[in-house]
Amino acid sequence: MDFEASSGFSSISPPVFDGDNYQVWAVRMEAYMEALDIWEAVEEDCEIHALPNNPTMAQIKSQKEKKTKKSKAKACLFVAVSSTIFTRIMTLKSAYEIWNYLKSEYEGDERIKGMRVLNLIREFELQKMKETESIKEYSDRLLDISNRIRLLGSTFKDSRIVEKNSCNSA
Repeated sequence: MDFEASSGFSSISPPVFDGDNYQVWAVRMEAYMEALDIWEAVEEDCEIHALPNNPTMAQIKSQKEKKTKKSKAKACLFVAVSSTIFTRIMTLKSAYEIWNYLKSEYEGDERIKGMRVLNLIREFELQKMKETESIKEYSDRLLDISNRIRLLGSTFKDSRIVEKNSCNSA
């Protein structure tokens, strides 16, 4: 019995990307596709070669599995985006092309990511605990900002959160 059938995982819908929070969607989508065992089709843009004359059963099975994974990965990405985004990717031929298009379009280049990180660090530094806010709510806000910084590929030490928390809640 395969994973999808035994776990009911295929009944869980993929996260839908609407143009916002690309980094969060990408992490969720990668985990979703790994669980379905189709992430490999996104990472590698491998061509499926024609079978040799007199192929073995193993070669036939392997080729069929690769084709199936590529098709499932592409279909999975198609259903995991809004209609607006779908119209931009519908002519792309592989999951690999779709993923790279979305990444370049919504993640931005290193300069843009760097600017986002700087803005988030500034936002973090400007945070103050509100009088009506619990320590947990304040900590959650700080953690959210720090995790968004990490999603952009920058390091952000937990000690900064603890320090900021202790300064503002004292």
